[in-house]
Amino acid sequence: MSVTIQTLQQALTDHFAPWVQDLGLQVVSADTDGVCVRLPQSDQLFRVGGVLCGQAMMAAADTAMVLALIQHFGEFRPCTTVQLNSSFLKPLSGQDALVVARVLRAGKSLAFGEIDLRGAQDGKSVCRVSTTYALL
Repeated sequence: MSVTIQTLQQALTDHFAPWVQDLGLQVVSADTDGVCVRLPQSDQLFRVGGVLCGQAMMAAADTAMVLALIQHFGEFRPCTTVQLNSSFLKPLSGQDALVVARVLRAGKSLAFGEIDLRGAQDGKSVCRVSTTYALL
C-alpha cells in the first residue's frame, strides 16, 4: 500500500494527542529513505534567547519517526517508544526545523530508527536522535 504525504499529514490528526498537533508539524516529503517533517517556528516553543527548546525537538523527532514507520509498513501499526536518545549539537533559532526520520530496521516486535533535526534555511544539524520502538 502506497502512503502519500496527505495520508501522513492526516495521521498527525488521527493518531497523535492534541498537544502534539499543536506543534504544527507539516509533512514535507516521504519516500523509501524516510520522512521529512517541518517544525515551524513558534513563540510557544522558544526558550530564553529565542532558541527552540529541546522538549519540542524530542517531541517532533518521536512523531516523525512514527510517521516513518507508517511509511515503512504502508499503514499505521500501533507502537510505543522504548528508547529515545538525543544529542543536542547546537542551538536553533530564527528558522524552522526540518526533522528527517528513517527506519534502520523493523522486525516483528521492535523497530529502530534515526532522526536528524536541522535548520530549514542553513541545513545545519542541531540534534541527532536514535530510537527504538516496540511494535504492538
